[in-house]
Amino acid sequence: MAPMVPLALLALVALLAPGLGVAFPGCDYPAHLWCSSREIAIACQAESHCTNLSRSAAAPVEVSLYYESLCPACRWFLIQELFTSWLLLPADAVSITLVPYGNAEERNVSGKWHFQCQHGPEECLGNMIETCVMHEAKNFSTYFPVIFCLESGSSVTKNLEACLQIYAPQLDGGRITACVQGDTGAALMHHNAQLTEALDPPHQYVPWIVINGKHTDELQAQAEASLLGLICRLYQGEKPEACQGSAAQKAPAGCKR
Repeated sequence: MAPMVPLALLALVALLAPGLGVAFPGCDYPAHLWCSSREIAIACQAESHCTNLSRSAAAPVEVSLYYESLCPACRWFLIQELFTSWLLLPADAVSITLVPYGNAEERNVSGKWHFQCQHGPEECLGNMIETCVMHEAKNFSTYFPVIFCLESGSSVTKNLEACLQIYAPQLDGGRITACVQGDTGAALMHHNAQLTEALDPPHQYVPWIVINGKHTDELQAQAEASLLGLICRLYQGEKPEACQGSAAQKAPAGCKR
């Protein structure tokens, strides 16, 4: 069953759409990306509607999420906290890095990397698919909605085609599949393993959240309670409208090693 377009994105498109009409020549981007960068806003003649582009320059809050594709707590955080914060905040307020690997283990057999995941082979496949989507898309604004779609849908591993059709039809599903099944995907997953193993302090569970290069129990708890609120407190630039208030939610228990 194909995943449905989330209400949050529909609401965002509705906010951008009044007065804009249909896409203009040279605008090959869906409406929810029109304010993701100044170049796209210009191409789609949406500059006057993208207030985030005129904000004073300040370093974005860096949020790195180390996760695994089938961990319930990881999926909850990505869907409820991370994606929502990204939708609500201007592009210059937050920079997000996704590392799908989590509590997996790797071994090298005859020069090839093999992976064993906490929630079984299906999770290894999910991690690989999302890693290859990132590799092929390059642009965060292109691949994050696809990953959100996979994580929020009925199946992380079976909805790729439908999610691409909705959020990134410009991506070649065949190239992503070739990445997953070939040496490129294995090399990318090995890189994720190295990033995860290099964490200081070492991760004890997932989701493992790193804020501006640091992980502490306090930052983890604050991010899980309200990532939007945490980013708003740390961001040194002009406070976006979304920072006027945010309600904390109860996060599910993480997936321990």
